[in-house]
Amino acid sequence: MTNIDVMTPAMPADEATAEQLAGEIETLGHRLRQVRHSIGRVIFGQHTTIEQTLITLLAGGHALLIGVPGLAKTRLVETLGVVIGLDDKRVQCTPDLMPADIVGSEVLEESDTGRRSFRFIQGPVFCQLLMADEINRASPRTQSALLQAMQERRVSVAGQYHALPLPFHVLATQNPLEQEGTYPLPEAQLDRFLMEVDVPYPDLEAERQMLIVTTGPQEDTAIEVMTAEELLAAQRLVRRIPVGESVVNAILTLVRAGRAETSDIDDVRRHVAWGPGPRASQALMLACRARAVLDGRFAPSVDDVLALAHPVLRHRMALSFSARADGVTLDEVINRLCAPFA
Repeated sequence: MTNIDVMTPAMPADEATAEQLAGEIETLGHRLRQVRHSIGRVIFGQHTTIEQTLITLLAGGHALLIGVPGLAKTRLVETLGVVIGLDDKRVQCTPDLMPADIVGSEVLEESDTGRRSFRFIQGPVFCQLLMADEINRASPRTQSALLQAMQERRVSVAGQYHALPLPFHVLATQNPLEQEGTYPLPEAQLDRFLMEVDVPYPDLEAERQMLIVTTGPQEDTAIEVMTAEELLAAQRLVRRIPVGESVVNAILTLVRAGRAETSDIDDVRRHVAWGPGPRASQALMLACRARAVLDGRFAPSVDDVLALAHPVLRHRMALSFSARADGVTLDEVINRLCAPFA
């Protein structure tokens, strides 16, 4: 009797690709739950802050963390470096900080034979996760050097370009209370941040848990869950997530309604001096995809657009003088933009 192999019909290419994509999303979602659990061993509460920061990393962007001192902003960045396996460094921004203190500089060396040559010494920006603490205390010249690194992922020293490691992310902090001796970030640099993340005070239960754990004999430590290579793979996966037409239309409608020139909303035309540009649409699209993956979903929804509208648009808009005089806030304007979709 001859053995006959029974062949099953081949799965169509589109279905096979969709099934493979769904499997990758499910696997990544499981890994990201482990990441959140490991972060939660060290950072208590702050679930929205952690979520938005992880979304920023998954989308391949940079984040500006706004909060008063003592809310674990620095600790969060250090913990992310451990959990995701990134080489992290920290820069304390001060008015006398020079660009060379961040990007590095060339030094003249002399060999044993008397030959002189320049050698480039890398600055702290040559890492995978850079924390720029109190970034608004750095001078505009230093902020410009950091802007180039954020935008081009390379630095220029003495006419030579030096590529930065991949992945490369900047998580900058800013104290909203102390404004003396600060240099407000220019609009071009603010636009380079994917999101502006507000870091609020912890709720009662989170602060109670933090009080007990951090004053005891031993604290929990975060453990590595991902690697830098896995983060790069996750960022590529995020860009493959399908986006429905309703989500695309919601993003375009929301962003364009925030510009006084193209808005049909009277409040926007009266209160907005300048609105979000096309980079805001790109940031919102990537952030919505990343949020869907973080929640283990296969595609983003309009709810993702509404949830991320504030952190993505807040630093990309400016109020007019009359709006500031009337006490209007940007959050109120963005709520007005989101109202038709709620």
